[in-house]
Amino acid sequence: MIDPVTLLAFIPAALALNLTPGADMMFCLGQGLRSGPKAAVAASAGISAGAFFHAAAAGLGLSALIAALPWAFDAIRWLGVAYLLWLALQSLRGGAVASDAPPVRAARAFRDGLLVNLTNPKVILFVLAFVPQFVDPANGAVLGQFMIFGAVLSFGGFIINALVGLFAGGLGRQLTGNPVFARWLGRISAGIFAGLALRLALLEKG
Repeated sequence: MIDPVTLLAFIPAALALNLTPGADMMFCLGQGLRSGPKAAVAASAGISAGAFFHAAAAGLGLSALIAALPWAFDAIRWLGVAYLLWLALQSLRGGAVASDAPPVRAARAFRDGLLVNLTNPKVILFVLAFVPQFVDPANGAVLGQFMIFGAVLSFGGFIINALVGLFAGGLGRQLTGNPVFARWLGRISAGIFAGLALRLALLEKG
């Protein structure tokens, strides 16, 4: 059982981390601009599911194993880079076709968010460094504590990233009626995804 005082200390710390602009927030922003509010919320849900998975993995010790293997870190990192570049290309093509091009479906947006989060090794290292500070073996099952803290972190991230995506989605919906704006929205989304890929490519362990 987690000490209530510890949980109360964790919530504002997790909220502050969720409010810090990063790859997850920018990804939801890009999805909102590209495909609207529904896709943005679905992408946020996928990212939150990935964050919860990382927390559970950290509790099982899998994240520590990955963090100790440089080749695993690099393999995951470059897989993430490739996936983000593919999303950038898809956004560029979609924006250049027409203003009435079909938006990304919610299921696909969820999958994209999940895969982007799972292929970001920085999230593994972050969860491994942050969450254990609040885990106390004396309070019971360590895995259970990791999952509770992971749920808090994931829920806060879902709310914040979804709100960012909803705002971007509303803006995108207003502008996509104009073919010129539609093309530029596609380019902006592609630029966001390409920028995230570059950021991940330049990421160093530690």
